[in-house]
Parts: sequence; structure tokens; C-alpha cells
Amino acid sequence: MSAGGKRNPDKDERRARLAEIQAAQQRADRRRTRLIALVVGLVVLALAVPTTVLIVNAQRQAAAAQAAASAPIEGEEVVEVPSATHVIEDVPYPTPTAAADEGQALPPVGGDHDPVVQNCGFYAEPVRSENAVHSLEHGAVWLTYRPGLDDEQVATLRGLAEENPYLLVSPFDQLASDVVATAWGVQLELDSALDERLAPFLLRYLQGEQTPEPGAPCDGGVGG
Repeated sequence: MSAGGKRNPDKDERRARLAEIQAAQQRADRRRTRLIALVVGLVVLALAVPTTVLIVNAQRQAAAAQAAASAPIEGEEVVEVPSATHVIEDVPYPTPTAAADEGQALPPVGGDHDPVVQNCGFYAEPVRSENAVHSLEHGAVWLTYRPGLDDEQVATLRGLAEENPYLLVSPFDQLASDVVATAWGVQLELDSALDERLAPFLLRYLQGEQTPEPGAPCDGGVGG
């Protein structure tokens, strides 16, 4: 307060802004730590070797994944998202012609969506795309898998979802490949849950630069 007992609004504003910057930095640090742990966990799940060798290989693979995440990832499709309006009705999301011609489908990469997010986490049943797209807008990555995928791969995907609060995992009917990774405006068809391109994709796009509303919640919506 000033000598007259009045608060200095400029000083209060600077103090509030500093607190906001510090909080944002702390969130970024926590996010970075979670992502590195996520990659190491993914590599550990993929390797079946003695403990010492496993740890060394995991560290090397994590470093390689971080390097790969800084460049375009082989096979990823970047799609322009023209609109992101909140709507109540179902949205006729387009499917690429090649997939549609073969009777297959791919999750939407963005667009108009439900006002309520799909809570991130693991689901054993399909989720509504309109809610999942809202989660993408908040920086989530949506990992979809073919119904009937073997239990080991599903367990790997479940483990990843449990390790990161911005990962959404669910089955998707008539999926064009065994696993598909989707972020806002970006998509990658994967050969399996252990595809080596998955870790770089997660590092690059979980809360990535493409996110329209980074840091917005991926909980408090619908789903378990």
C-alpha cells in the first residue's frame, strides 16, 4: 500500500502477472517431466531384456525419440482445420477417400465439436467423436485402436493413458490400421501399439504447438 493507505494497481498487476508466468513455467516443467517418463515407460514395455541393459536401452531410445520429435514424423498427415465451433448436434466428420473406399474409418483431427470434453483416460468402449475432438482442442492426443486388438497391445495403451493426463485411448470401429494417433490437425497410422513412431508423436503433440487451447482441462467432462 502507498503512504495514504491505497493499493498501487500497477504493482498489483505486475505481481499477478509474475505469479501467472511462474505458474505457467511450473506447468511446462511438470509436462516435460511426464512426457520423458512416458517415453521411457513406452520403451521399457517394448523391451524384454535383462534389467541393466533394459535401462540403458530405454535411455537411448528416449533420447532418440526426443530427437525424432523435433522433425516431421514418417507417415504423419497434417490437415488444416477450418472451424472449431461448439455445437450440440452430431458432426459429419469427413473420412479420407482412400480409407472410405475400403470401408475403413479414421478419427477426426479437429473441427466443430461438443461443448463438453471427453475425459482423458482409457476406455474399453468407443467414445463420441464430438467430445473427443474437444479434448484434442485442449492439447490431448487421442489413441484409437481396432476392436479385438490383442490384450498385450491394449495393456500397453492403457498404461500410457494412466501415465499422462492428456492422453485419451479408446477403440474405434472400422479403424484403418491397428492403432491411430491423432492430435489437433495431425494424424498418424501406426502398425501397432509398439510402433517406434508413437513415442516421438506423443512428445511432439501432447500439449504441442498445434494445440488451440493448451492447458485447458481434459477432465470434468463426460466419461470415466
